[in-house]
Amino acid sequence: MEAVTKFVGAVSGYEWLVIPFALTLAGLYFCWSTILVQLRYIPEMFKAIVEKPSQMEDGRDNISAFKAFTISAASRVGTGNVAGVAIAIATGGPGAVFWMWTLAIIGGATSFVESTLAQVYKVRDKDSYVGGPAYYITRGLGQQFRWLAVIFVVAITFTYGFVFNAVQSNSIADAMTTSFSGANPMTVKIIVGVVLAAFTGAIIFGGVQRIGAVTQVLVPLMAVAYIVLGLIVCLINIAEIPGMIASIWAHAFGLRSFGGAVIGHVIMTGIKRGLFSNEAGMGSVPNAAATASVSHPAKQGLIQTLGVYFDTIIVCSVTAFIILLANPDLQPSDQGVSLTQESLAASVGGWGVDFLSIVILFLAFSSVIGNYYYGESNIEFLTRSKTVMNSFRALVVICVFLGTLGTVPLVWALADVFSGLMVFVNLCAIIPLGGVAVALLKHFAKQKAEGLDPIFHRDDLPNLRGWQNMECWTGDDPITDRPEQYGLISYRRVK
Repeated sequence: MEAVTKFVGAVSGYEWLVIPFALTLAGLYFCWSTILVQLRYIPEMFKAIVEKPSQMEDGRDNISAFKAFTISAASRVGTGNVAGVAIAIATGGPGAVFWMWTLAIIGGATSFVESTLAQVYKVRDKDSYVGGPAYYITRGLGQQFRWLAVIFVVAITFTYGFVFNAVQSNSIADAMTTSFSGANPMTVKIIVGVVLAAFTGAIIFGGVQRIGAVTQVLVPLMAVAYIVLGLIVCLINIAEIPGMIASIWAHAFGLRSFGGAVIGHVIMTGIKRGLFSNEAGMGSVPNAAATASVSHPAKQGLIQTLGVYFDTIIVCSVTAFIILLANPDLQPSDQGVSLTQESLAASVGGWGVDFLSIVILFLAFSSVIGNYYYGESNIEFLTRSKTVMNSFRALVVICVFLGTLGTVPLVWALADVFSGLMVFVNLCAIIPLGGVAVALLKHFAKQKAEGLDPIFHRDDLPNLRGWQNMECWTGDDPITDRPEQYGLISYRRVK
């Protein structure tokens, strides 16, 4: 096992010599081309998230903008925010937090572009819309790039369906082992694995509507509980906050060293863990963004940009503050969820360990569900075979169980390798298609300037790349009705 871990770690090391630079440069390019959309349109993000969806032919509601947001947040807000941040701080020092924040702000523009593209090139499914990188590669770039789409499908299915779900269940088992420290660790892990596998199977065999119904309850509830807990820790240690901020700043630029770490290592650690947490540019979130019923593709792009901020600037910061306010003398050997639990206990007492175990249980479990959906939607791109889909679901359940028994270094190394491959393929698609997202943003902005609630039909911009493949934007969806065609122009006015 040790030899395998070293090999995977070496592959990850070479890969991540390139990926962070490519990701950052792409993000800066989108910041420039969208004129900092991630900062200019923050108020619109909150307005768009409450838009009501249209209905399907059978009378059921389509996936709402908020429900699509929670599906993506279910994947984003999980152990990456707890275990991932803890590992980033333990190995890269407090300075890694600054670079996680920086990546989130830059990545907000990337998230807008990829999620807007997912919306405009989405297709109709039996329970909702479906889309993502595989769809905007083939429908935007053209069928000649189907091979690239297939690579992405394989990468995301393996990464999210298997590896990242193993990461989530591994962190749950780690947290529970710490809470039940008097019991046999392997017994605890087996019990946790069996229970998680059973609940996962019960939900993922129910389709995207059931997934959305679960995530829209679990994610907000647990995220709010965790944020409140972080605020309590900050209030308890309020006198230490200025020193903590100064430490983050000093370590970020190499003004202070941490365990011999050089500034390049600090930056790399922050970027890698930031990516795993907020997923901007990875190509995963667009799969959730495509499910929403909205009147304009840019709306879901803005909503998913808000998701980046919620994940990294808020939730990841809670973990960072809990650790840094309680453990000023960190060692590079400190690892994972247990570090956050011990830090929390130092501030609020022993009950914090068990409380965090419960929070991690629900956050990580919601991530398992969200991760599964990413695999499902991409498998459907290749085949609609029920046998294939049920086989995939069974393998997900098995990986959830086995993840509780795995080792932390190997699981995280695998996550780094495959997330890097996803980033590379996704960037190959969204950079040449970025002009489509920019054009849609201008179309959105023009209507807002006129005091209208933005609506898009593909006939509005017939020169867009892959215009004929925007099959869900012909005006058939009731949410894209244009009331002015029937003398009801005032209905579209923003109240």
